[in-house]
Amino acid sequence: MSPLLVARVLPDVSGVEKVFDYIVPEGLRAQVGVGSRVRVALQSRRVAGWIVGLGDPDPALPIERLHPIMGVVGQGPAPDVVALTAWAARHWCGPRRSVLVAASAPRIVKHRPTPRRFTPSAAWRSLAHGPTHEVVMQGGGLIRWPPTWDLLPLVAAAQSLGPTLVVTPSVRQATLLARRVEEYGLSVAVLPDDWALAAGGVDVVFGARHAVWGPCEGMAALVVIDEHDEAFHEERAPTWHAPTVAGERARRSGVPLLTVSPCPSVVAQHRLGVAWSPTRRDERDGWPLIDIVDVGDRPPWDRSPLSDEARRWLADEQRRIVCISNTTGQARLLACRGCRNIVRCSTCDAAVAQREDLTLECRRCGSQRPPVCAGCGSSALTVLRPGLTRLRREVHAAARRPVVEISAARTHDDDWSWTTTGVVVGTEAALHRVKRADVVVFCDLDAELLAPRYRAEEQVVGLLARAARLVGPRRGGGRVVIQTALADHEVFRAVQAVDLDRLVAPELERRAAVGWPPWRGVATVEGPGSEVWMQSLRALAEDDVAVLGPSEGRYLLRAATQDRLAQALSATPRPPRSRCRVVVDPPRL
Repeated sequence: MSPLLVARVLPDVSGVEKVFDYIVPEGLRAQVGVGSRVRVALQSRRVAGWIVGLGDPDPALPIERLHPIMGVVGQGPAPDVVALTAWAARHWCGPRRSVLVAASAPRIVKHRPTPRRFTPSAAWRSLAHGPTHEVVMQGGGLIRWPPTWDLLPLVAAAQSLGPTLVVTPSVRQATLLARRVEEYGLSVAVLPDDWALAAGGVDVVFGARHAVWGPCEGMAALVVIDEHDEAFHEERAPTWHAPTVAGERARRSGVPLLTVSPCPSVVAQHRLGVAWSPTRRDERDGWPLIDIVDVGDRPPWDRSPLSDEARRWLADEQRRIVCISNTTGQARLLACRGCRNIVRCSTCDAAVAQREDLTLECRRCGSQRPPVCAGCGSSALTVLRPGLTRLRREVHAAARRPVVEISAARTHDDDWSWTTTGVVVGTEAALHRVKRADVVVFCDLDAELLAPRYRAEEQVVGLLARAARLVGPRRGGGRVVIQTALADHEVFRAVQAVDLDRLVAPELERRAAVGWPPWRGVATVEGPGSEVWMQSLRALAEDDVAVLGPSEGRYLLRAATQDRLAQALSATPRPPRSRCRVVVDPPRL
C-alpha cells in the first residue's frame, strides 16, 4: 500500500480560518493539487474548501481521526496564488478565505481547456511602445502615461515577452482593451467570466481589481493600469490593494511588473521611482486645457454654484457638458441674508442642510424645521455649499435644455444618448459612466481638496485625470474647468502647467512630518470587541506601535512599517466572538 497523502484544507465557511487535515483517497490523487476545490466533512456537515497544502500526515495527529476527502468540486487557484493569499491575509490582517474566494472562478471549472495562443502579427509587434518595451526588458517599472494617450502600445510592449496579465480599475475598461487586442489576432480572456480560458492559457488576460489573483498560464509580464485609482482598494476584509499584490506576485514569479498612471501615487513614486515619462511638451499635449476660474472674490452671500464662464459653456448648444459636485441634496451649508450668520440647528447647534422640499434638516440630531433663520426669523437664505439638486436647477436654467443627473444613488443606463441631452450633472460617479464630453466643470473641487484626508491632493489630481479622458487632448479642444476659491493652490497650478513632479517632494515632506505612508504603516480598527482588543494591543505592543483613539468608535494604529503593524495585530489575540474590522492603509483616512 502506498504512503498516505494528506491534504490541508481551508473550509469555505465564513468565520472558519483553521486549516484541517484530510486523507486523499487513492482514486482522487490524480485529480487534486494545491488550490483544488474539494468537498469535505466538517462537524457533521459537508462543506467545500480549498487544498492549501499536500504532504505527509502529522505524526502528532492519530491517523484514525482523519477523514477522507469526499470529492473534488473543481479547479481552483494555482499553487503560487494560493501561497500569495496566505501572505495577503497576514499583510492586511484579514481572513484568508475571502482572498481565496477572490482568486477562484465564479463558477465551477471541472477541467482547464487547452491553451489558445497565436503568433503576434507584424502590426501588433509594431504597435509596441519602444521606451516601455525597454523598461519591461529591464525588469519593469513605473511609467507616467498621459491620460488621453492610447493604452494599447503599453500592452503590446509587455506582451512581447509572452502571456500577460493586465489589471485595470474597471471591468468595462478591461473589456474595451480586450476587444481591441482581439482585433490584432491575439487570444484574450476577461476575468471573471473567462476564468477557465485564462487558466488554460491565452495571450493576454484582462480584468479589474480581483484579476490580480486571477490565472494566467505561463505569465511572462504583469501590467497595472492607473495605479493611482481608488478602485484598486478592496473594501471587504482583508482590505488588500491590487497594485501592492501585483508587486508581490511579480516578485515571487520573477516576471516584470509594468505600473502605469497619468498621476502616480506618492507612495508608488517613492518606492519605485519613475522609470519613464514623456517630455514636458508631449505630456502637456496628452492633457486637455485646464481653466482655473477664481470665485474667491465673489460675496459669500450671493454665491451661485455656477461661474460666468461655466454659464457661457452651457449656453453653447453644440457642447457636451458635464458638471461635477460631490455634495448631494439641495444644500449642505446655508447663511441668512439678514443677520449673515450660518443657519444652525435650534436643538444641537449643528449646521443644517436643505432638503429637496426646501425644509431644513439637521444631519446630527435629525430635527427638521421650515426654511427660516432661528436667529432673526428671516426666510431669505443663501446657499454657501449648494447640493446636486440645486446645481441641476441652475444648470437647467443656464443651458435651457434637458439635464441628466447621475450619482451613486441615481443610476442610469450607460447607453443614454447625447442626442436627447448634451448636459449632465452628477457626483464623481458621472466621470465613470459618461463616455465622452467636450467640457467638464468641477463646481466645488475645493471641498475635495480641503477634505480631512491625507490623500486628498492626489485624489483631486486623479479626478482631473479621469475628466481629462472624457474630454480628450487639448489639440482636439478638450477642456476642464475648475471653479475654486484657491486659484493659487499648488495642486491646481501644477495640473494646469502639467508639471506633476513639483507635487511629490512637498507631499513627502508633509507626510514625513505627521507620520503617514510611505514613512509609517497605518491602519484603523473598529467594530464590536475592538475596545478590548486595542487595550490588549496597548499592553503587549512595543513602543514602535502606537494606538490612538477611539474617535467616533474607531482606533488609529501607527507603526514603523506596515509589516510591523501586521505583526503586532496578529500577535494580539482577538476577543472571542468579536467582529473587529481592520483596514490597513485606508484610502479615505
